[in-house]
Amino acid sequence: MHNSINYTRIEKAIRYLTENFKKQPSLEEVAEHIHVSPFHFQRMFSDWAGISPKKFLQYLTIEELKKELQQTNSLISAADKVGLSAQSRVYDLFVNIESVTPNEFKTKGKGIEIEYGFHDSPFGECFIANTERGICSMSFSHQEREKTISELESHWENASIKKNQTSTEQFSKQIFSPENSDHKFNLLVKGTNFQLKVWKALLKIPFGGVSTYAHIAGRIGNNKAMRAVGSAVGANPVAFLIPCHRVIRSEGLIGNYHWGSARKSAIIGWEMAKNSEAEESME
Repeated sequence: MHNSINYTRIEKAIRYLTENFKKQPSLEEVAEHIHVSPFHFQRMFSDWAGISPKKFLQYLTIEELKKELQQTNSLISAADKVGLSAQSRVYDLFVNIESVTPNEFKTKGKGIEIEYGFHDSPFGECFIANTERGICSMSFSHQEREKTISELESHWENASIKKNQTSTEQFSKQIFSPENSDHKFNLLVKGTNFQLKVWKALLKIPFGGVSTYAHIAGRIGNNKAMRAVGSAVGANPVAFLIPCHRVIRSEGLIGNYHWGSARKSAIIGWEMAKNSEAEESME
């Protein structure tokens, strides 16, 4: 659980930095807030993000996020025009979404076998549930484990569900390891046709990039459906792999997130840092 403990401190630091950014808190102030020495905090944060806390926070300012919005949306549009996927940045994961059959939907997953486990991740403990056809659920711990399992059982009411840490551990390592960025992940999800359209549109947002609810609505051909898009984004059953965290408000604000706005900030900043680090190493 060492990684989860460290992430709890990282998350607390990010929350403090974002809330007090205008005051430009010193390294010593942030370290004191999370009850570690300045030296330990600097090393811990740099090990996690690859950059300093100050540089990390720069990625999360409204001005920087607005620039990223323009760049990302232009990248996606350009990729569409030449028939290429926008997932061309370093570290992007290849994800294929498959929906359950109408009969499986009607019978609430009857005949489907699901194995699940809880694992460390750069963003705290994560929950992963997998079937023969792909990952069907992924979330970050923000509640008791029993409640997370109960929600899975409610969503897949008639499926056969059991714990298997060994079978799901491989996914936690592959998902968050940059060297496995070319790995293919299959997902098996339950959702309406509208939700599936939104979730597939989210896959077009490249690693280290952000987009808006309005832009996603436009991509699925319904510019007036921003509220419905927001609901579909919030109903995402597979965190991180279906990157709902990359959708922010048009004014450059991070916005809400099912697993906490501080965690959303952490993921966005972490992706931007890793992407920048990889691009610099290729120059």
